[in-house]
Amino acid sequence: MPTGRQLGRATAITLVAGTVGGAALLAGEAVIARSRRYAQPEMGLALRTTMGPPTAPPLRLVLMGDSSSMGVGVEQLADTVGGQLATMLAEGTPALPPRHVQLSSVGVSGSRSTDLATQVARALLGGRPDVAVILIGANDATTLRRPTESAAYLGAAVRRLRDAGVEVVVGTCPDLGAVRAIAPPLRQVTGWLGRRMGRAQAKAVRAAGGTVVDLAGETGAVFRADAGTLCYDGFHPSADGYRVWAHALLPAVIHAAVPTSR
Repeated sequence: MPTGRQLGRATAITLVAGTVGGAALLAGEAVIARSRRYAQPEMGLALRTTMGPPTAPPLRLVLMGDSSSMGVGVEQLADTVGGQLATMLAEGTPALPPRHVQLSSVGVSGSRSTDLATQVARALLGGRPDVAVILIGANDATTLRRPTESAAYLGAAVRRLRDAGVEVVVGTCPDLGAVRAIAPPLRQVTGWLGRRMGRAQAKAVRAAGGTVVDLAGETGAVFRADAGTLCYDGFHPSADGYRVWAHALLPAVIHAAVPTSR
């Protein structure tokens, strides 16, 4: 029978081999994920339009953040998260009568939280927005940025918008464990990174006076269960996926849009 020392050595060798093998597997999956063909920004999708009765009270809505704020993955403005939010706000809801929505986006595909300062400056040019919806975090998580550092940049952007009188709704990092462009077990690791990023974001946004919508918590189960919520690349949302996000964001956007004594 093997001695305790031999068993300990065998266990150590097994653990090291497992660790090395696991690291190699994750590295290989990362290379495959990076080499996939992903959806690109549709240049014909100019996110600048108006919707709703011209005589209705105006509502300036601006989308900020990464590719999701631009609607990468779909081909029609109406299918983007901004387009779907604008449509619902223009039609009116029990909590908010119809609005004449002026929709725009200053988002840039591939953006991380460090890029938000430039987007805020662009959003504040000309007419001040009434409500800004920020969708950010996926690129911070997948490029292994420190959550506290990324969240600090996001918090600074929210605070700057709030100081300018803009209501801010932030959709935190979506459920990266639902994306099918990344194979397990890297998918699970990426999902954990996304959840960690989302928690840091939520804390920073609340401290800066913004409203948080936990996209991973509120919509992740739907994305995991329904492959149709992602477009052909298995990473960006489809029209159905953006619709799920829009419905999750809508209550917070309505609350921000309701006239108050602020």
